Amino acid sequence: MNEDPKHIIAQTPMSPMQIWAVGLCVLLNALDGFDVLSISFASPGIAKDWGIDRAALGIVLSMELIGMAIGSVWLGGLCDRIGRRAAVLVSLVLMASGMSLAATASGILPLSAFRLLTGLGIGGMLAATNALAAEHANAKRRNVSIALMATGYPLGAVIGGALVSHFLVDYSWRAVFASGAMVTACCIPLVYFTLPETVPWLIQRRPAGALDRVNDVLKRMGRASIAALPERDAARLKPGILQLFTPSLIAATVCLTLAYFFHIMTFYFILKWAPKIVADMGFMPSAAGNVLVWANIGGIAGSIAISLLSQRFAVRPLTIGVMVLATALVALFGRSAPDLVQLSLLAAVAGCATNAAVVGLYAIFAEAFPTEVRASGTGFVIGIGRGGAALSPIIAGMLFANGASLPSVALMMGLGSTVAAAAILALGLRSIGAAAPKQAM
Repeated sequence: MNEDPKHIIAQTPMSPMQIWAVGLCVLLNALDGFDVLSISFASPGIAKDWGIDRAALGIVLSMELIGMAIGSVWLGGLCDRIGRRAAVLVSLVLMASGMSLAATASGILPLSAFRLLTGLGIGGMLAATNALAAEHANAKRRNVSIALMATGYPLGAVIGGALVSHFLVDYSWRAVFASGAMVTACCIPLVYFTLPETVPWLIQRRPAGALDRVNDVLKRMGRASIAALPERDAARLKPGILQLFTPSLIAATVCLTLAYFFHIMTFYFILKWAPKIVADMGFMPSAAGNVLVWANIGGIAGSIAISLLSQRFAVRPLTIGVMVLATALVALFGRSAPDLVQLSLLAAVAGCATNAAVVGLYAIFAEAFPTEVRASGTGFVIGIGRGGAALSPIIAGMLFANGASLPSVALMMGLGSTVAAAAILALGLRSIGAAAPKQAM
């Protein structure tokens, strides 16, 4: 058989192995969701035990976000060179190590360093899983697969948050990091033994034994083997960050980076500061954690909603719409009365809009960047964009420390999503808007 296996995978129904691979991406992203928010769950206890103010806490909250920025660019580029599977394994080792060490931290400086290490792995995982979900899925289910992968992020926060709320009643904040480390470590053998490399990457990069590895993956999919690898297009891009600034990709790279940067500032304002805001209203840390859980339940709903809508509508206008909505809802959260039910409801709808926009961006990444630079492009956009994530808690902390009211801070931080919507609107790559609905048919 000599048909291009990439065409076979794109045009035929997804096999159980492909569904398992996408499901594993959901689990891996759930780990990301719990690991990155673990510091938010633990922050009230840390502030109480160590007596640190909001400004200092904002710096600690930003450390893994800085690590995520570095990890996204570094491991994202490495992912296109060594493979998606290998990059996931490296990321898992970094995440498990950082979480385990954070449980032993004795002060702000070591905790910040350990969160930075955790962030390196999380950043690499985000770039790798986006490429894995896109390349294991067929054309019809690609947007849905990416949306499901992204759903893992809030799902991990919800499940982890429900468990952590109980931990915080009977144990210290250190149990949050210890439990995350154990679950992350358990995923290393699961990935090693069950997750194959993607066929598009094997065909494009052609490592040693590429033909045998492609046929092994095809066999696991229930597809016929091939006698030889298909010819590569001489005009195909080489992997590397510099390729993102070629004439064909620079518009997508710049606009998507700006969009991700500004939207993620809004996204992480809710996720990083909600527990502390609620705790400062006089509620117990466990109750504050539950409000964050509701924000992530809303995030799950937003992921599902945009994945279903993307089956019928282009992803770009959908993403613009939910970004504008996110600004209004985050501002409304800042005006909430000190009532747990109202806070939880507003956190849920704000989480719905902000996470739906993130999912929309991930789908646009997969469409904008070809296989050779898909992880590099995703990693670069996420990595530079994580500067917005790192700045978000710091800026909010400084605003609070300088006497700004909660409604004012929430409005200012919420406007990041509107700026992001303008960047997406300015995106001139017609292929993104045109290709997305075709992929989702």
